[in-house]
Amino acid sequence: MAERLVHIVDDAEVLADAGDLTMVVVLTGFLDAGKSAELAATHLADLSDGKVVATFDVDSLHDYRARRPPVSFVRDHYADYEAPRLVVRALRDTGGTPFLLLAGPEPDIRWEAFARAVREVVEHFGVSRVVGLGAVPMAVPHTRPIAITPHANRPDLVPGKSPWQGELRVPASAQALLEVRLGEWGLDALGFVAHIPHYLAQMEYPQAALVLLEHLEIGGRLTIDLTRLREAAEITETEVDRYLSAHDEVSEVVRGLEQQYDAFREAEAAGSSLLAGDEPLPTGEEIGSAFEAFLAELDDPSKDGDGQGWEER
Repeated sequence: MAERLVHIVDDAEVLADAGDLTMVVVLTGFLDAGKSAELAATHLADLSDGKVVATFDVDSLHDYRARRPPVSFVRDHYADYEAPRLVVRALRDTGGTPFLLLAGPEPDIRWEAFARAVREVVEHFGVSRVVGLGAVPMAVPHTRPIAITPHANRPDLVPGKSPWQGELRVPASAQALLEVRLGEWGLDALGFVAHIPHYLAQMEYPQAALVLLEHLEIGGRLTIDLTRLREAAEITETEVDRYLSAHDEVSEVVRGLEQQYDAFREAEAAGSSLLAGDEPLPTGEEIGSAFEAFLAELDDPSKDGDGQGWEER
């Protein structure tokens, strides 16, 4: 018997009135700077009581030594092992429109087999379009509007104008391969990638999650209540601004990055890269070091109780 990477639950009633069905794909890990896509997926999952309609065999896709799942150590024993899950949920947007959400860790191996398994899901439920969400670190200041790179496997599907001209060679991802393969199979796929300030890429960045979901509303034909995410974005923005106001040396570096970014806007139209590391940042190490204290402060378990590791609980 051939090995199956996905188990589909034939639960037609949850999608009985779907009609034009969108499936959102968020694979966390590589293509998720600022945990922006993960935050977006969590927000979508919280919109309604979703039902799992497909599960992937994570054991066949996950490298546990490269990305070790967390487990609690309680005085003298292990407990609460958090197994990685890669599942498809049937959800409804704010207006009651059904959609699917495929979310979980990006497969470490067997990308081609994973793409074929996703195809099974798409064809089984009659998905009209697959929309991927992602985020990458860029040499951009957080004080400028968050830019989005739209993409699709058919030119007429691309929602909006791409900021890139010409060709870029970038590291592949399972999401990128999935979009390519779906196009080869005659299935529509599009997506959005948010540009995250590289010095904030290690913290949760709800501002970018908000922008991703605003674009998803257009590309995925969904209606999403973004109130809570806007509130989270405002809190994060206040925290970053508070830190900058107390550290003049960091503020000066950010101003330099603003000048560099503004100077790049014309070059961007001609295809110059804004990827972090492509252009020399005179004080890039300085800004990264200065923000380490800020990130440590946000992650301080004594403040929110969510710190990870072997700390006593």
